[in-house]
Amino acid sequence: MNDRGRLIVISGPSGAGKTSVCRALKQHADVEFSVSATTRTPRSGERDGIDYHFLSRDDFQRRLGENQFLEWASYNGNLYGTPRWPMDAALSRGKTFLVEIEVKGTRQLRERGVPGIYVFIAPPGLEELRRRLEHRGSNDPAEIAQRVRIAEDEMRAAKETVAGQPLYDVTLVNVDLQATIRAVEALLWP
Repeated sequence: MNDRGRLIVISGPSGAGKTSVCRALKQHADVEFSVSATTRTPRSGERDGIDYHFLSRDDFQRRLGENQFLEWASYNGNLYGTPRWPMDAALSRGKTFLVEIEVKGTRQLRERGVPGIYVFIAPPGLEELRRRLEHRGSNDPAEIAQRVRIAEDEMRAAKETVAGQPLYDVTLVNVDLQATIRAVEALLWP
């Protein structure tokens, strides 16, 4: 392994399999997973530093002003961000730092020139994505339709360039989850 670790960014539409890929990567001893920060109130059972870093709005904004976030966004009245400090610590220890974020967050990282391996996990098609979302059983038809529309936008955006380079280094079509996991592992450990 390198003296300095590396960053891997995983993105993809809801239902494409990115969370399952990340869950598998987290099983490797040299992979550390990013825990997002938020200003929202913890939900029942959530633990600070495990589920999220729960910050006050003032603390979040202070840290934002100090450039302590790799990327951030406002959603539903709350602020969310990827803290820089855990990544810096992991990379200095030679670890692989895994970040699962939206396409917009990836764009922020690319615009800032953050080096890493950027991977987009895509579904085989929108109908398969719709089937997967329906199979989950946790979303009503209107939510599924909205997620499919968002997926179309994300898949289109994944092909964009930022500062003359592709937004993603690799796009993997997740037909078979185990094969997709192996393909991501091969990027990290050739």
